Amino acid sequence: MRRRADPAEARLVRRTMVRIALQSTLAVAVTVALLIVVAVLAVLRGQHDDQDSLLASAIAHADDVSDPPAGTWLVISADGRVQASPGLPHGLPDRQELARVAAGGPAATVDYRMHDREYRVRTETHGDGVVQAVLDMRSAHEERDRLLQALVIAGLAGLALAALTGAWMARRAVTPLVESLALQRRFVADAGHELRTPLTLLSTRAQLLRRKLRAGPHESDVDGLVDDANQLAAILDDLLLAADPREEIPRQPVELNALVRQAVAAAEPAAAEQEVRLVFEPGAEVWVDGYEAGLRRAVNALLDNGIRHATAELRVGLSRSGRNARLDFSDDGPGIDEAVLPDLFTRFASGPAPEPGAARRRYGLGLSLVSEIAARHGGAVSARNVETGGARISVLLPVLSAS
Repeated sequence: MRRRADPAEARLVRRTMVRIALQSTLAVAVTVALLIVVAVLAVLRGQHDDQDSLLASAIAHADDVSDPPAGTWLVISADGRVQASPGLPHGLPDRQELARVAAGGPAATVDYRMHDREYRVRTETHGDGVVQAVLDMRSAHEERDRLLQALVIAGLAGLALAALTGAWMARRAVTPLVESLALQRRFVADAGHELRTPLTLLSTRAQLLRRKLRAGPHESDVDGLVDDANQLAAILDDLLLAADPREEIPRQPVELNALVRQAVAAAEPAAAEQEVRLVFEPGAEVWVDGYEAGLRRAVNALLDNGIRHATAELRVGLSRSGRNARLDFSDDGPGIDEAVLPDLFTRFASGPAPEPGAARRRYGLGLSLVSEIAARHGGAVSARNVETGGARISVLLPVLSAS
């Protein structure tokens, strides 16, 4: 049984298909237009050459003005007399051109437009006189118009065919992608369902254990276990939301000072194990409109990154910068290789080893997730090396107007 397409997914597919079809049609349209221009220019050039050849041939055989080639008229000026073919268009011959050439001027070809008709006139010496040949260009223009009409009709037919072909190709190209995305979403949904059950049981058992061991020597450890289980469930929800870009993240007011303070406190054991001192510099109360689990994951990822690369200290600062809240994570490590900075927030970015024989510095998925979370909150993330040593990663998030 075929699965019915999700409305949002169907809209995405339609937009993609239309975009591909339009792009292919535009490419064909540009190609057809260029071909038409080239064809018309070639025909016009050929007509021009043929007309010049016809005029030159008419002048070369101009012995009698009464028998000119079809579509032409002859004018012969010799011994002070001017003879013209019967039916010569009104306004011709051009006596100034006859006089100029007779006086020794060079031969010339001139186009005239008279009475909505166009004529090409060539004047040159022939024998003892001067001959002027007149060519009616109506037949050439009619041929050109027929060619343009045929090219336009063929071009429109080609565009229609290109549009249909583009739509067909777009459908064939998009269908496998749609099926792949649908398979991925089903896998994510199934995996999320399978993971939520044991996580819920883990959290429930941890809470039951905390009730039994309340006021005991291990109360703080059990509290940490409960918090870790809750954070793991929140991270799972965050990853499931990130796996489907169509979903809107649930937003609520989040106070960053409290969130960062809790994350720093939770990271203290990991920092102590690496002999890194964590310093949190809180600012004024700052509220943002966001998804708390996602923001907590971003802060945890930046803390984890800072602890791994710091030498002795990681400082976390929170401040207000205009309409944004600014989170700074500054470590005293070796810094970030300049070649890595442009791609630092891409997945699995890596840099050269800090010293010969050591492993390459790898950044995994953490920083790319930070970038995605910041972007989904309308913010941005950046990184730079500090002049005094170490690196600083900054996150900007829009604050609530009420704050």
